[in-house]
Amino acid sequence: MRILLIHPNYHSGGAEIAGNWPPAWAAYLAGALKGAGYLDIVFVDAMTNDLSEDQIREAIANAKPDIVGATAITPSIYKAERALQIAKEVNPAIVTVQGGIHATFMYQQVLSEAPWIDVVIRGEGEEILVNLVRAVDEGRWPQDAMSIKGIAFHQDGKIVASAAAPTVKDLDSIQADWGILEWDKYKYIPMNCRVAIPNMARGCPFTCSFCSQWKFWRDYRIRDPKKVVDEIETLYKKYDVRFFILADEEPTINRKKFVQFCEELIARGLNEKLLWGINTRVTDILRDEEILPLYRKAGLIHVSLGTEAAAQMKLDLFNKETKIADNKKAIKLLRDAGIVVEAQFIVGLENETAETLEETYRMAVEWGPDLANWSMYTPWPFTNLFQEMKDKVEIFDFDKYNFVTPIMKPAAMERGELLDRVMSNYRRFYMKKALFHYPWAGTGERRRYLLGCLKAFLKSGFERKFYDLGKVGYWGPQTRKKVNFHFDQSRTILPAQTQDWIAAADKSRKGAVRAAQSGVIADTAPVAVSNCGGGTEQMDEALSNGAPEHRIPEMPMACGGGSQQMDEAMVNGAPEHAHAHDDARAHAAD
Repeated sequence: MRILLIHPNYHSGGAEIAGNWPPAWAAYLAGALKGAGYLDIVFVDAMTNDLSEDQIREAIANAKPDIVGATAITPSIYKAERALQIAKEVNPAIVTVQGGIHATFMYQQVLSEAPWIDVVIRGEGEEILVNLVRAVDEGRWPQDAMSIKGIAFHQDGKIVASAAAPTVKDLDSIQADWGILEWDKYKYIPMNCRVAIPNMARGCPFTCSFCSQWKFWRDYRIRDPKKVVDEIETLYKKYDVRFFILADEEPTINRKKFVQFCEELIARGLNEKLLWGINTRVTDILRDEEILPLYRKAGLIHVSLGTEAAAQMKLDLFNKETKIADNKKAIKLLRDAGIVVEAQFIVGLENETAETLEETYRMAVEWGPDLANWSMYTPWPFTNLFQEMKDKVEIFDFDKYNFVTPIMKPAAMERGELLDRVMSNYRRFYMKKALFHYPWAGTGERRRYLLGCLKAFLKSGFERKFYDLGKVGYWGPQTRKKVNFHFDQSRTILPAQTQDWIAAADKSRKGAVRAAQSGVIADTAPVAVSNCGGGTEQMDEALSNGAPEHRIPEMPMACGGGSQQMDEAMVNGAPEHAHAHDDARAHAAD
């Protein structure tokens, strides 16, 4: 039984500007398969190697696989579908498998537009894929398909889905096979070294309206910090990884575990050998003011903050329980601790204007972050915010749902003008940094890191890859009216098929509201479901440790599954590694 995994060849001018990202999903799935006795696995990284369709066809033909699987976040779904179509063209007997966050929620659409796909894995892929492979190996596919939990497929001319599979309860039992990756290809440009993307936890106890992390992963689970450091130590010693980014959306949510993680890195001396970065929320930084020096001592060099918007009304729309003053303070605290800080802004909503975009620039200058990233609002079709705003969405070409393309058209401006003003923000911000900040940003690692970020930024700019500017035909303000985003207007959308995938976190939140309105007092301590970026306290200790009475109940998962690729995934259009929300974080278990 030979299994071939394909990472689709998708590029957007976002994540790639900081380097090539190792597709961790392949390592985690390969590890699970090998643990189950399936050792004959081939991995094709079409993205990193920029493989053409003919080269993908040749790789599949040479491998002669029985099963071909691909993962996809929303913008890469068409590339993944095409790769699996090529597999069927090579050999119709190949069982084609699609995984990832987009297919998880949109399986009806995926199986309708790509009927050559035999099965969609809905949720964390490790256990589901092993069960599927075992059924194929034992000759029980497709007749026993309905007995395999967590999949969708064609049956009697209809698209059906089996019962949702349980989430992986023991994350520490998952052993990634990092050896399947071509490590000489994965370089982080700012530090000129190999990079990895391990994860510490899956899921999120918060319920941002623009995010699907909490829906996809369903319940929040965290690994033993020592096990995470074991993995990082292996990556360093065996594969010469010198920089890593935690794939978690908010790794500091569980303060106790995160502190243990930092202390373990220090105890093993890895803090002297590796640097690393995270994406986290403003309120966690405010909470951890006194221990930020510990984080820096552990090797943390880069923190990307989801400040999201300069206008408070936008923060309210995104359900971000934070205030403008908090953003400014958190940035100062990180810089004072010697940590490079990046501020993220979401732009391109329907009410965006030239004035609001200018406001984000003024805020970026006033707050003083080392790096700033302006991401185009991308309405994931399976989020609550999309449902609330779907009457304003007119582009359903998912290939462009990549954080750098204006999907929404502001009422007061054209998309070309929106892009132009965002580029103006970038030009002005980084010009000041290049001339007056980075060259004199102290000495040592922090200064070297910032200069490396500037190098990555300039390299992508000269190559016209940043924000895909070369492809859309943007050369400056004089071309803003001629920009062509090449939208495929023939693309339409089917409603997200999430009948059996309603997040329990959402149920809990609504239930708490109803209980409060009715005056009902629960017998057990209530679980306060806050939102990403919000809350002034640490999450409940019982919830953070997964105690049964406080854990988010089981329901179906969210970011792409596993340890994702950093997609654009995890990183977005900033010079260093700007963590893009969500799909970009969908990782390994796709």
